[in-house]
Amino acid sequence: MDGHRRLAQVFVELADTLVETFDVVDFLQLLSDRCVEILAVDGAGLLLPDQHGMLRWMAVSPEGGRVVELSELDVQEGPGPDCFAAGRPLPDIHLDIAHDRWPTFGPAAVQAGFATAHALPLRLRGHVTGALVLFADRPTPPDGEMLAVAQAMADVATIGLLQQRAVREQTVLAAQLQSALDSRVLIEQAKGVLAASAGITVAEAFSRMRTHARRTGLTLTAVATAVVNGQPDQVRLGF
Repeated sequence: MDGHRRLAQVFVELADTLVETFDVVDFLQLLSDRCVEILAVDGAGLLLPDQHGMLRWMAVSPEGGRVVELSELDVQEGPGPDCFAAGRPLPDIHLDIAHDRWPTFGPAAVQAGFATAHALPLRLRGHVTGALVLFADRPTPPDGEMLAVAQAMADVATIGLLQQRAVREQTVLAAQLQSALDSRVLIEQAKGVLAASAGITVAEAFSRMRTHARRTGLTLTAVATAVVNGQPDQVRLGF
């Protein structure tokens, strides 16, 4: 198959994962696999920071291969962390002379059989979310087209991650808004119940509920629930 046609298919395949049922682990593994296929490298991995800001390998290809050995190193050094910190590509790294720069990662990468590495940031409009690291068995001269495609793959990963985060935040916000709306309906019902029970206006009923909530440390929703459930005396006794 023509290389350009296959590349187009891969980008469509990756874009097709950006749906409501988005699985971030599966998406990153797919992207890592396609990097090895399309870019003709011998290994690929994606690094993302955890909640403490420590970079972790989220996907490596090929699975069960030599990159897995490197991903098991408990160190925050290597082309990936440096690329993430700098927010810019680190292409054509000769690993055989990188032992001074990365005393743990460098020798381990060489021992695993890799000679060259390229690291590209997962970045969108200045926001860096991780790093894509590519490994090759033999030294290769910088290839501008290959690195451009690799950066495009990294950009797709970034868009997927940020969209997933946005969808999650929107879901949380929607749930919060729905909860607020449900509480509002309940409070309106309680105002009517308390007003009828105490022979006061709806405005006074709301004022009493709110004051009672503040005095007792309860939420207004909890007070409204008590009133609607037939316990308006608890609110009246507070005055």
